[in-house]
Amino acid sequence: MSVIYRVNMSDLSVRAETPSPEYLQTGGRGLTSALVAGEVPAACHPLSAENKLVIAPGILTGTGAPCSGRLSVGAKSPLTGTIKESNSGGTGAMALANLGVKAIVLEGKPAGASIGAGKLYRLVVSTEGVKIDSADALAGLGNYDTVAKQFDEFGDKVSCISIGQAGEMKSASASIAVTDVEGRPTRHCGRGGLGAVMGSKGVKVIVVDPAGGERPKPADPETFKKGAQKFNQILKDHPLTGETLPKYGTNVLASVINEAGDYPTRNFSAGQFEGTEAISGERQHDLIVERGGEIAHACHRGCTIKCSRTYVDEKGEFVTKGPEYETIWAHGANCGIDDLDAIARMDRMDDDLGLDTIETGATIGVAMEAGIVSFGDVQGAIGLLEEVGKGSPLGRLVASGADVLGKVYGVSRIPTVKGQAMPAYDPRAAKGIGVTYATSTMGADHTAGYAITANVLGVGGNVDPLKPEGQIELSRNLQIATASIDSAGLCLFVAFAVLDDSAALDAICDMLTGLYGRAFTVDDYLDLGKNTLAVERKFNAAAGFTAADDRLPDFFKTEKLAPHDAIFDVPDEELDRVYDFVK
Repeated sequence: MSVIYRVNMSDLSVRAETPSPEYLQTGGRGLTSALVAGEVPAACHPLSAENKLVIAPGILTGTGAPCSGRLSVGAKSPLTGTIKESNSGGTGAMALANLGVKAIVLEGKPAGASIGAGKLYRLVVSTEGVKIDSADALAGLGNYDTVAKQFDEFGDKVSCISIGQAGEMKSASASIAVTDVEGRPTRHCGRGGLGAVMGSKGVKVIVVDPAGGERPKPADPETFKKGAQKFNQILKDHPLTGETLPKYGTNVLASVINEAGDYPTRNFSAGQFEGTEAISGERQHDLIVERGGEIAHACHRGCTIKCSRTYVDEKGEFVTKGPEYETIWAHGANCGIDDLDAIARMDRMDDDLGLDTIETGATIGVAMEAGIVSFGDVQGAIGLLEEVGKGSPLGRLVASGADVLGKVYGVSRIPTVKGQAMPAYDPRAAKGIGVTYATSTMGADHTAGYAITANVLGVGGNVDPLKPEGQIELSRNLQIATASIDSAGLCLFVAFAVLDDSAALDAICDMLTGLYGRAFTVDDYLDLGKNTLAVERKFNAAAGFTAADDRLPDFFKTEKLAPHDAIFDVPDEELDRVYDFVK
């Protein structure tokens, strides 16, 4: 069974429909973008009843394919105005897949939702379908308390997809939380403010009860099994996915990127941070081990890479997951802070409030540039997050993102593209990632085409990070491959093995062949990405975006970045070639 549930929040009705043939052949980002592009007016306001929030597991999710537990959420973004897909690990994707749910589409808007807080609702998804309950009692709660109340009522086998106070306030940097294997709301569809869209629909939490469901069954079990075993072994054998990431987590990158002069420091004013060692992956690993936390933690069942951590305090009490590389950079080097415990506390606050950690850390950095608080001021940074929880005017401004806060305070160095903040790599010292930031369909987003692979890590080849040559082709190919990975429901980090070993891509195609019971070639796989990007570009064009929007802020072209004294000098006419494959 495969079903799309359409939940109309205007009249609180639910309709189950059988997916059309073209939707049966995709999932994850491919499906969310197809539904949004096909059904949402491109010119609509992102918080209007016309926008839709689409929640979809990947094609391979729930099948037993290694590292395939990703959940995609899509809509028109309140932060960027573009089409947006944001994805997360956790238990939600597999729970939905086990119920045969191809997608949940939130449509319409409760009466009065645009004035004040409005009513809140809970969706309960089970083998019986989707039930809508009142969730007014959850108003004003953070994600941790919201989820705890659901587990008290439904037991610990359910999965929760929820928003915190930021989502209720319809803040442009609001995330959507997904519970991890311990039932904590630590995995987030963070980027693009999609938590605000969920809040505009009046949905506080979605409880997914997979009891009685069944794992999706491949049409050709033997072919699927062989492909999965082959893929799993390749992931184990690769030095990054089999050794480095399990031991040190994503934050192993801190020292590497800092050494490369590509570690944005104090709101992108320098490329190296003198306090990197204190917040490095190596230091984080040692601290977690000393305190009895957990390394090599899986963010979802079936993850063989296990790059997550469990961060505990000096008493051994749980604080937060990870924190991950991007989060530590955003609240650390970007803000001139070198205190892991303080960063972990801010990560916990972000998760509870329901804020994208990248956007929030970048916003705090811009606030420091504006002089609201000083660079390096831990208590000042925490105070800004506390203002978000209070819903004060300053807190709402912080939750609106770096672009808005920077413009309000007259800051000239605002590191955003299409309104979305840049992650933890300076495009002047890694020009391939700069191309991705500029041209991604979703604003500045490293995961859209992770050119750090060849620019810095030597994965999948080498492209000189300080020269413009080769960066367009690198970013283009990675953007295509990434859209395919997102559609399949695979973790982005499998790309390390795929880029270095062509047998890994063959194994993915074998799993898809086994799942569908028909030949699925490498070209078919890449077409998933090409078609998804084409759909997204068409939507953005209809929304009014042009080549002029595929640019970095001017200061990256004029301010030289230490230590390389580099600027971003990939010509505009070259940036305009990235999507030459889109007809």
